[in-house]
Amino acid sequence: MVTAESVKRFCREKGADLVGIAPMTRWEGAPKQFDPRAIAPRAKSMIVLGFRIARGALRGIEEGTLYTTYPSMGYAALNQIYAPMVLWNLTNFLEDHGYETVPLLNANGGEAVNPVTGNFRAGWSIPVAEGKPYPDVLVHFRIAAFLAGLGQIGYSKVFLTPQFGPRQRFALCMTEAELEPDPIFEGEICDRCMQCAKQCPAQAISMKETVKVTLAGHEIEWGKLDPLACEKGIQGGREGELNPFLKEYPRRYGYGRALGGGYGCIRACMDHLEKRDRLTNRFRTPFREGPPWAKLDHSQPHPHTPDIVENYEKTGRIEDAEAYVTYNKRDNYATDKAAGKPNPLVD
Repeated sequence: MVTAESVKRFCREKGADLVGIAPMTRWEGAPKQFDPRAIAPRAKSMIVLGFRIARGALRGIEEGTLYTTYPSMGYAALNQIYAPMVLWNLTNFLEDHGYETVPLLNANGGEAVNPVTGNFRAGWSIPVAEGKPYPDVLVHFRIAAFLAGLGQIGYSKVFLTPQFGPRQRFALCMTEAELEPDPIFEGEICDRCMQCAKQCPAQAISMKETVKVTLAGHEIEWGKLDPLACEKGIQGGREGELNPFLKEYPRRYGYGRALGGGYGCIRACMDHLEKRDRLTNRFRTPFREGPPWAKLDHSQPHPHTPDIVENYEKTGRIEDAEAYVTYNKRDNYATDKAAGKPNPLVD
């Protein structure tokens, strides 16, 4: 027999850090383009799985020395690899008990509403029948997590849990199994310290204007977000002040542009919550022991450091950034060899 307890136990055994369950009725009143019940009309329950972002995945960006770990291990690997595997196992578990189940991974697809701006995409799709929404329906993962009782939406609009604060990503599962729901979280994690807004490099979060919505009878409020400014913040600020790269950074796993590393909405928020002992996932050392490194001024030339001069310039081991080597250049080996050029991938 499938129960809420057996589902949660299974999910945790397969690797989920958090599991919450909401009845589909909690979506009553949702705008048609955001209502997951249009996807699975017979679904009775939504299971929300949470996966922690390792605090250490943010360390390289916090120190300004490594920018691959957060986009890969803290972003893409969770959304596109790890969470879908757990989600797939859960789907199989429920289907083996005879319950149709719709898995939803955290990835933008063909939504009729732009997930960044919230604007309707005119000329994108058409309803397949009268009364149906335009495909694809856009399901809000943070709202789903709230309705499943996992925490609250903070002032930054980033979801906060009592375990990890802003450090998690979600996957969703709608099923025809009718499972005992979790109560909606009534606590307060966000204390409106406003560090998210104050430290956002793109000033994407308003300090004064807020947005209020009602979810399952609960009034929720967060700071008004400028989504296009947020996109700039993700990439290192309006003027690239948090981006140490002078060329376009490789889009590893498709998330390489996340150079800001959640400066305000994740790192500053997490540091604040940890220092006030508001999270249950505790560490032996503080995340920040002093102020973060100063913002960069790209209007000024940046001569090479003495270490680079000594070990690279003086030995002739210098190349222009445009010569960045990628694996597809292995095919140029014969041409390079004939021209007397070394190919660092094979030579």
